[in-house]
Amino acid sequence: MAEEEQLEEEPKKKSKLPLILGVVLMLVLGGGGFFAVYSGMLFAPEETHVDEDLSALEEEAMTPLPNVAFVSVEPLIVNLIDLSGRARHLRFQAQLEVPAQYEQEVITLLPRVVDVLNGYLRAVDVAELENPSALVRLRAQILRRLQIVAGENRVKDVLIMEFVIN
Repeated sequence: MAEEEQLEEEPKKKSKLPLILGVVLMLVLGGGGFFAVYSGMLFAPEETHVDEDLSALEEEAMTPLPNVAFVSVEPLIVNLIDLSGRARHLRFQAQLEVPAQYEQEVITLLPRVVDVLNGYLRAVDVAELENPSALVRLRAQILRRLQIVAGENRVKDVLIMEFVIN
């Protein structure tokens, strides 16, 4: 009968101590490894390259900025008609990067610039405007047209500040 009682008893559960010690040891070693790499104790870059990079950055920082001015073009709202005949609108705003000595001349030509922008943006197909890569092509086309209107070296770049199709 004593033997039957021993068989009915459940076997003893294994201790969870090795599992807990394993997890704690893994966390400590992982944290120590992270700290060693993060602080530069392991796999740190060589010091000589850092000094050369700093001297190159100091030389670059000393170069003067180009003498440019930005001329703001008033916001335009252009009516667009898509293939289905539905009327849509394009809200467009840009700034022109010009050499500082030509800033007043370009400001004087702003009505002509607005006219060229209106004419070009109305002629562009709505499907082309909705293309994600259209902005790069539009910028190049607009820049070329504005360089013809203002003069070859008077407009350096066109910065599109707002381009929204409703």
